[in-house]
Amino acid sequence: MASTPHPPPPATAPARYPRVILGTCVVPWRPDGAWDEPLFRRTVRHAVQTLGPRQYIFGTAGEGYAVTDRQFAEIGRAFVEEMRTAGGVPMIGVISLSLGTVQERIAQALEWGVREFQLSLPAWGTLEDAEVDRFFAATCGRFPAARFLHYNLARAKRVLTGADYTRLAARHPNLVAIKMGGENGPALRDVATAADAAGVRCFFTEFGYHALADSTGCGLLCSFGGVEPTLARRWFAASTPERSALEPAFRAIHAAAKSALAGAAYMDGAYDKLYVKRHFPAFPLDLLPPYRGATEAQFARFRADCDAALATVPASSLSAS
Repeated sequence: MASTPHPPPPATAPARYPRVILGTCVVPWRPDGAWDEPLFRRTVRHAVQTLGPRQYIFGTAGEGYAVTDRQFAEIGRAFVEEMRTAGGVPMIGVISLSLGTVQERIAQALEWGVREFQLSLPAWGTLEDAEVDRFFAATCGRFPAARFLHYNLARAKRVLTGADYTRLAARHPNLVAIKMGGENGPALRDVATAADAAGVRCFFTEFGYHALADSTGCGLLCSFGGVEPTLARRWFAASTPERSALEPAFRAIHAAAKSALAGAAYMDGAYDKLYVKRHFPAFPLDLLPPYRGATEAQFARFRADCDAALATVPASSLSAS
């Protein structure tokens, strides 16, 4: 695997989490609604082998908002088993409108030996400052033996700022990381600056990482880079000029996913299952209802466009490193 690409800028506190590639695992659903356990286990091993040891499940792409308690337990335990077998470090996402459910699931996964968790704010209503503080006190504060990454996204109705994270990181030493998508440079930089000062690691998706990798301590949140893991590792380790040379291909892959699913809003998992299916042709595209996934025809278009984009990448960038 590629090593850390660039030394992080000076921070006023030791880093709480390593600078790595962070990836997600998604769940294959059979036509009868059951999960395909053997296929799922193979994809988890593949993710660790090709992208690295830091993988998580039950974020938005992993449909953590939709799984039942039984599915959370069955799939979560299988994920932890495969991650450990493959030498990975499992992270479990916990998404719910109920804070009590969040707490119960954290406690359950702690019994499996999990120590890293991903949190999202409850999305039924926008949390005020005092409610944000209460949420983190009831998670980070209640479970001091665990380490937490916060997924900062608009879907939760409250996007936290650098000032918010300065306050929260001071109160909770086990708030170790933040992840954000998109290309809103000022917002990403605001959060990254505060996070670096506190020793909290930020993870940004491909283009946000490209913009800030040399000036902040951010890691890579692998999204569409999962289409070609070798290229994603190259992107993570490259200098800015090298990434700039690869950027047209990355833009084309990103555009291929957007084009294939154009004309309607899809949940994140619909995109991530396209990426996984490129490596596992039998991987089903369905999401848990009522949400819809891509069709086979959409995947065929996506695959063709990705192949065309990758054909423009120098062979040296696609060789194992």
